[in-house]
Amino acid sequence: MADLLKPKILKLESGAKYQRLFNKDSGTRGMKSGHVTLKEGEEIGEHSTNDSEEALVILKGKGQLVINNEDATDFEADAVLYVPPDTIHNVKNTGKGILEYIFITSYASEKK
Repeated sequence: MADLLKPKILKLESGAKYQRLFNKDSGTRGMKSGHVTLKEGEEIGEHSTNDSEEALVILKGKGQLVINNEDATDFEADAVLYVPPDTIHNVKNTGKGILEYIFITSYASEKK
């Protein structure tokens, strides 16, 4: 296990819709992350954070974060979004051109 826990550098793949960056298999303890590129009008699809919290780092484009299929928040490049645990959400590209972002999830334990 000690071999897996060391610094790593990855290159983002240009044009790929989805690229897994880090997860348990690549050597993290609980963090998962990925690189997402959505074309005009495309969306990632409704899903839940379950017992994790999620940050979205917006690199390019404009979009909308939809919570529970009703509350929508518009965003654009150079924004960072937070999605709490147990939240059903979707990300939609609402701009011209591509929407590109990095997501980072981590298990959310309660403080004791």
